[in-house]
Amino acid sequence: MPAQRKYPEELIERAVRMVAEKRRLTPGRPGIIREVGDLLGIHPEALRHWVKKADAAADPQAVAAKAESDRIRRLERENAELRRANGILKAAAAFFAAELDPRPPR
Repeated sequence: MPAQRKYPEELIERAVRMVAEKRRLTPGRPGIIREVGDLLGIHPEALRHWVKKADAAADPQAVAAKAESDRIRRLERENAELRRANGILKAAAAFFAAELDPRPPR
């Protein structure tokens, strides 16, 4: 059974809407999340998380950019791993080629 939520869903939605409204009315003003959190009795970090989540869900370009960034990061990791494996294979090929060379070592 999932854990019981500390805050009801309606309160979460209301708090996120209040933060968005205050940001729209006074852009660039610091402390809005803390102010709304204190007003509604919500921990500011919990509210900050909800607002960040709502902002990401509302901006499809940010979601697409994040997905693209994750894809690029994954491909770069895979590329590095393949380069490393290629280097190991080249070294092994050189080692075995020298072992099979019929000419005597100098």
